[in-house]
Amino acid sequence: YLKISKLALAFAIIHSKPPGKSSKEYTEYLARTVSEQDFGWKWKVEVLEAEVLRLRQELLLNRISPRFCLENRKQDASAETHLVRESINPTSYSSQLEDSGCDICNDSAFDSLGTASDFHQYEQNVNTSKHWLERVPPLNLCHTSKEQSLTAPVHFLQCLLEIRKLSEGGILQADFSELENDSFTICNSVSQLLDGLTFFYNSPKFPAPSFLTEGVCVLLSLITDTKLSNHVLKKCFKKLEEFKKNLIQIILRNTSVNRFQALHSVSETLGLLGRNNILRNSLISLLLSGIRQFAEQLLQAHQAQSVYDITQYENIFLLCMILEQLLQNETKESNISSLGYGEEKINFLKNLDQVILHLSDEFPLFSLYLWRVSVLLNSGQMQ
Repeated sequence: YLKISKLALAFAIIHSKPPGKSSKEYTEYLARTVSEQDFGWKWKVEVLEAEVLRLRQELLLNRISPRFCLENRKQDASAETHLVRESINPTSYSSQLEDSGCDICNDSAFDSLGTASDFHQYEQNVNTSKHWLERVPPLNLCHTSKEQSLTAPVHFLQCLLEIRKLSEGGILQADFSELENDSFTICNSVSQLLDGLTFFYNSPKFPAPSFLTEGVCVLLSLITDTKLSNHVLKKCFKKLEEFKKNLIQIILRNTSVNRFQALHSVSETLGLLGRNNILRNSLISLLLSGIRQFAEQLLQAHQAQSVYDITQYENIFLLCMILEQLLQNETKESNISSLGYGEEKINFLKNLDQVILHLSDEFPLFSLYLWRVSVLLNSGQMQ
């Protein structure tokens, strides 16, 4: 049946092809048209799935604390009314610039201490009001972006953290057991956040956009919060492990000329993730494995007198510094426990002296880092 169908399709294409086109060209044209339509439907499905997730996020927040959602709506309405009034009759700001005793068109006058401070205060007031208006709008089928895919989960998780903070202070009543009943929403929100961070770390922009900084802060707040971290780590541990692996690979494989500024921010994020006791051991294990594998490859290239990747050699020092920092933090906290990375520790220390001996002449700095890490692993303190 499949052969007959293919043969019938081939005859149909041949008979329907327009004049001036070969059968092959017409077939390729039809294939491109079908693939574009298929891509369009896939894109629409992704947009609709994102909208469903947004609605589930709102529903979950309402279940956790209906009062929080009600207060947010009231504050949104009052802030919007305030901004509308300011736009209609902006005398409160303009009056600050009147009767200054000098021409306000003069740059030096505007840069004076009093006027500039008033202007910055005004900006802060507007930003404060806009904070309550920055609701995530419903997604539409005409426009989506990577920025929106990151800001949506950030907004939801920020609300979750705010509810947690208010409930801890006794200002708000909240039922966080709802997180157990709806693990899908929290898992997908954290996954979306991690995927967004990975995307922007892969293609960094300078200066870093504010939503990227907010995303990192929200992630760190989640994994350090005493109540929410249990839900996040329990349900999203594999995704967090994948995120750490991606960050390590971004550091190792980045070959751009001006890469060190971008890699510094990635390494800082890894270091901050390593402050969590649960994530620290697995991160140390990943770093030990990556550095060990690179040391073995470098040794093989050195012994065979073959070419090695100089870019990766430069990038490996960031991983060495992160690993050393994490091990030092364990030493300061008197929390030396290799239960989470014991196997990688054994593999790392195995034949390490021989590796250092062969690499020390040609690669003294890298050999020094290997030795420093081995001292921390063996004794738990720098000597």
